[in-house]
Amino acid sequence: MNKKYKKLAVAFSGPSNSGKTTLVVKVSNILQDSGYKVCIVKHDPKDKAVFDRPGKDSNKFTQTGADVAVVSSSRTTLFKRHNSSIEEIIELFGEFDYLLVEGLKTLPLPRISIFRKRLDESYFGVTDAIAHDNTINEEDIPSNIDKLDLNNSEEIIKWIEKNAKRV
Repeated sequence: MNKKYKKLAVAFSGPSNSGKTTLVVKVSNILQDSGYKVCIVKHDPKDKAVFDRPGKDSNKFTQTGADVAVVSSSRTTLFKRHNSSIEEIIELFGEFDYLLVEGLKTLPLPRISIFRKRLDESYFGVTDAIAHDNTINEEDIPSNIDKLDLNNSEEIIKWIEKNAKRV
């Protein structure tokens, strides 16, 4: 039986400590518990994420400047020395149902921005929906932007189903 994958993509944005990662994890877990294959892309704008330990062979290989793939029975880790386009990443992931992107505000994907305590209007131009908690006054959100309850993951998933982009 060949499974037909949905290949739907949506992005999440918001200021630091707004709850982006928490929401992406919740949505991913619910979707995976429902039998869907989920892939996640995390933007690292300050280039501070570290995935290898000094002294390990894989770290020694990456220190040469080469692109390196580390393959085990349960995973493949790819260390590339240049940025990848979203199209290249999608190709690497292969088949999936949902691609959840955290950050990368310039990507042309339907986008949920997350806010707690205060809105940041600089996100409004790239935002299709705002997920917020009760510290945000909904009347301050422009009428052309959908309003979602940050604490209602099912509501957010329904929005994703309706609005995500097929890639």
